[in-house]
Amino acid sequence: MIFQEAGIIWGDVLAQTAQLGKGDRIAFEMSEVERIDGGTMALLVHIRDELAARGVRAEFESATENVQALIHLYRGDIKPAKRRRRKAEGALAQIGRATLDFVAEVGKTLGFLGGSVLAALGLLKEPKTGNWKHVIPTLERAGADAVPIVVLINFLVGFVMAIQGATQLKQCGASVFVADLVGLSVTRELGPLMTAIILCGRSGASFAAELGSMSVAEEIDALRTMGFGPILYLVLPRTLALVLALPLLTLVGDMVGILGGLVVGVTSLGLTVTGYLLETQRAVSPWDVFSGVIKSVVFAIAISTIACQQGFATRGGAEGVGRRTTSSVVSILFALIVIDACFTFFFHVFSL
Repeated sequence: MIFQEAGIIWGDVLAQTAQLGKGDRIAFEMSEVERIDGGTMALLVHIRDELAARGVRAEFESATENVQALIHLYRGDIKPAKRRRRKAEGALAQIGRATLDFVAEVGKTLGFLGGSVLAALGLLKEPKTGNWKHVIPTLERAGADAVPIVVLINFLVGFVMAIQGATQLKQCGASVFVADLVGLSVTRELGPLMTAIILCGRSGASFAAELGSMSVAEEIDALRTMGFGPILYLVLPRTLALVLALPLLTLVGDMVGILGGLVVGVTSLGLTVTGYLLETQRAVSPWDVFSGVIKSVVFAIAISTIACQQGFATRGGAEGVGRRTTSSVVSILFALIVIDACFTFFFHVFSL
């Protein structure tokens, strides 16, 4: 019997064993089988195991020495083990497994961050080893190309915030303080955070997908083979580009967000442009703007580190690239919120 005949054999055996139930017995008579290949033998053993699972006693009988050796090779002469039903994982077990996976991912990300810091220190000692030519193109893609969406989103944030606050402030006769509300909220919190979220979706996902594709194609391994440090060659240029781009985009977002509040103040609250800007200047100090810029630098490092680490960890082809890209965006968003909360708590404790 050869594998080309396996389909016919499979159909005949299934038809003859369909009515068998628990307690029945069937024998595979092998005395007239002179030769058989591994594929056909594997199918017969599989049928024997399926019958055993139904409680049917199935055995191979009268096989020649050569055929018996193949039966033994495929464990056809060994009693099949009883199949154990897999118990459904409980809710507590799922929570525990997810927690362990989360802790493991955090550890990998921190380790990757440490490697990036060491590579950056080495770059300071030997600047000529840096991949500087990729900084400007990355800066253009991450910074200049993101200006339209950053302007639109931050304008709408300032606009909506002013509308929401105007109703209550107008009832108290304090319409002018909408400038304080928008100015402080945008410069200290929403400007840096919203801009970072935008870059998370644009640049973070892009970095993860690019490096993930390179990892799947073994291009990163090829760089190591040629003596190039992947972190020095791939990660640091992207990190530097984001560190330069995000603070600048944050300043643009701050100005546009204040402009959105100005539109509401002039059109709905009867404020003058000069009065609104003077109130904003009085309420918003240079430290408010600078604190947002400090946040944006840390946000940029977090986006680049997590996205690149997820890209380096990609396995499993196109599906793995998609999975890691999604994971990078979710992880970055979570990290941004945690970092922002830490900064806010720190500034509050020290009255900054």
